[in-house]
Formats: sequence, C-alpha cells, structure tokens
Amino acid sequence: MLLRIGHRFGRVDLRRRMRDYVRGLLGPVGRKNGWQLAEYVGHDVPAGLQHLLNRARWDPDEVRDDLQEYVAERLGEPDGVLIIDETGFLKKGTTSAGVQRQYSGTAGRTENCQVAVFAAYASTRGRTLVDRQLYLPKSWTSDRDRCRSAGVPDGLAFATKTELARHLVTRALASPLPIAWVTADALYGQDWHFRRMLEEAGLGYVVAVPKSQQVKSLAGCWRIDQLISDAPDDSWERLSCGDGAKGPRVYDWAAAMLPAVPFFEGDEPSHRRWVLARRSIARPDEIAYYLAYAATGTTVNQLVTVAGSRWAIECCFQSAKNECGLDQYEVRRYPGWYRHITLAMLAHAFLAAMAAANITERGAAETDLSSSPSAWRRSAGSWQLAALEQVTASAHSTPWGGPASVGATRPPPNAVTTNAAPDVTNSGTMTDSQLATLENKPLTSRNSELQLEY
Repeated sequence: MLLRIGHRFGRVDLRRRMRDYVRGLLGPVGRKNGWQLAEYVGHDVPAGLQHLLNRARWDPDEVRDDLQEYVAERLGEPDGVLIIDETGFLKKGTTSAGVQRQYSGTAGRTENCQVAVFAAYASTRGRTLVDRQLYLPKSWTSDRDRCRSAGVPDGLAFATKTELARHLVTRALASPLPIAWVTADALYGQDWHFRRMLEEAGLGYVVAVPKSQQVKSLAGCWRIDQLISDAPDDSWERLSCGDGAKGPRVYDWAAAMLPAVPFFEGDEPSHRRWVLARRSIARPDEIAYYLAYAATGTTVNQLVTVAGSRWAIECCFQSAKNECGLDQYEVRRYPGWYRHITLAMLAHAFLAAMAAANITERGAAETDLSSSPSAWRRSAGSWQLAALEQVTASAHSTPWGGPASVGATRPPPNAVTTNAAPDVTNSGTMTDSQLATLENKPLTSRNSELQLEY
C-alpha cells in the first residue's frame, strides 16, 4: 500500500519518514505520540516525523484519493454502504484548529474538543474510514487572524456538519468506491437537503431521524412516532440487523412504503420512500426511527441490514483510535491534523484489507450484503401507507393501509442472521512477525503491501 502512495512524497527521505510513521501507527506503541513513535522506529528525536506532519510538502487529499482506490480494490462490492458520522477529539487549550467547548459523542457531554465528520465504507468484505472533514465552528471562521495562526486557508467559510457530510458524499461518488447505499444518524437524516442530494444521485439510503420527524404523503402528514404507534401488532417482525460484539443484533422492525407521487416520480417510479422503525425487545418503549429511499423491489430485510451497518463506523472509530492512534496526535495546526488523520486512516485501511484477505484465504464464502429474502419479502409484502382516497373520514383512521390479511401472511417472528464484515476492532496492533517485513531498509515491493522501493 505504501508503494502505491510513495509518489505523493517527493523526496526519498520524506517517503522513509512517511513509511516509519505508518509503521509506528501499526506497531505495539503504548501512546502513539511523537517521542514514542520516533523511539519505536529508531529515530533519535521526533523532529523528522514532526516535519512530515507540519512543514513537509505533500497533499493529504491526494493520499486520501489513493486510499479510496485501495479500499475499492480490497473491500469494494456493488452493494457497498457509505456511512457518515462524526467523532470528537478531546483537547486542552484554545489553539488547536477548530477546538472549542462543544458536544462530543466520544465523551457523551460538552467538552473542549475538536469534532470531525467522517465517511466509512462497509461491505461484507470489511469496513474502514475513507474520508474526513474537520468541523470549524463559527467562533473560528469569524476570526480570520485565529484561523491564519492555525493554518486554516483564508477562503474556508463556515459549513455545518450536514454540509460537510454532503461534501464527503460528493467526493465518494467521484472515487472508485462502488456505493449503492448511504446511512447516517439523525443529525444528518433529518436534513432534507442531505436526503434530496442522495435521491438526485440515485443512491439508496436508510437514515435515522428524530421521533418528531414529519412524514408527508398523499394520505396526509404525521409525526413519525405517531405513525408508527398506529402500526398493527402483526406489522412488526423480529430481524437481525447484523452481528455485533455480543452476537446478532436482533430487534423488532416495522416498515411501511410511502405512496408514490406521480407528478414527481412518474407513473412507474424506479425508487420508493419508506418509513422504518426499530424496537428494542427488552425495552419496547425504546424505538428508533428511520427514513429510507430504495429501488422498487427492495426488501424490508435489505433496509434493515443497511440500517444496521451504521454500527460499522463506530467500530472503525474504536479500532482506529485504539490501534492506529487516530486520536493520539500532537499537532495543532489545520494542515497537520489532516496529515495525521489521513495516515492513521491509511493504517486502519491496511488492517481492514489484511483481515479481509485472511478470511478469503481461509475459504470463507462471500455473500451479498442482504440475506436471501423469503417469498413475501421478495414481493415487497410490507405494510404500505394508504393513498389519500383510501383514508376514511373516521377520526381513528391510520395510514397503515391494506387488509389485515397482509400481516397474516407473514412468517412467525424469527431472527435472521446476516453476514458480518471482518472485524479489526480489538484485534490488537500488528504483531512482530507481521511487522517484520517493515523493518528491512531499503524495503522491497516483493514481500509486503506496506513496502516501498527507493
């Protein structure tokens, strides 16, 4: 992999420092800061590695492009899912680019931190981070002197997190990554600009939304929690949305297809919108809500699987921080942040590709992202919202159209197991034997993907 990106670093000494930095991120280093990384890779002082991040001439966006090409080759599948989420980086002081007191999902409270929006790619072959965008609050973008001191480009204006997410999707679509779906949490899902952009790009999506989300159709307008509360008991089905740390993640799910709008979608629309709800089995009052958009003929089980794939980016954050030092940087300036984060993502992508290769070598069978559906799912036998003319004048009318016999045709609730992607979370850093090929100088391209030829 380093051979692929070597040309992005103009000089031999710079390529070697990049190689050493990534090797340190992959190695068994307790705290992956400058001094400990330098000691691990055999440098007397961390000045060379710090120069790589702060002053050397190379473009982290070009390396990101190479990373996406690498991920497409190693993990790409036609039904690949792009996952959008943010994570926080706790910091002290006020000089690190974008830092301020703001909510951090990492800490679960308001802290002095940096926040960045990330994109991860997931398929049955693996999952890894593929893009990043540092969030700059208005307190930063309105203070140009402060921005210049931190190396923030003069032309960079304030952008919300949802706007950053749209930038990530746009870049991913321009990359070699094969993407069929997008999923995100409610911060992004409730933004109609974000959803409309995905629809115009022809991407399917399953995005979380708050319970107050308004759902509009020809039959009327409801809050999504009120709509779901009117769902018949037999519209809920017990399904697994994928394997988690403790086995299959099984919930009760209800789905309803929204009626098509011929004026906008034509007489025979190619895609349909859905509402989806996930209910905890142990605590039935805990319900999560989703809006979805998918090609006609998409099954409920496929939507559930895509919804469950959002968990993959949390695994990526955990493993990238624990194993690749994603959050263990000591840079304060804007360019240095992108350089460290990009190289940490590169290390994480290598681990994900190595895990996928190990499974392939063991002869593991590869399947589609969605499990093989039953007959009623193939025929889209979900509950469908009634069109306007089907809604009665009764005050008790609900949008859950169709005869009661539709629910009676469903099989009894059961857990459907889906194939999980190879997990690099908590797999530990690379062992000495795995890193052995990286110790030789000069490196050759014959022994390891992580080797460079000078």
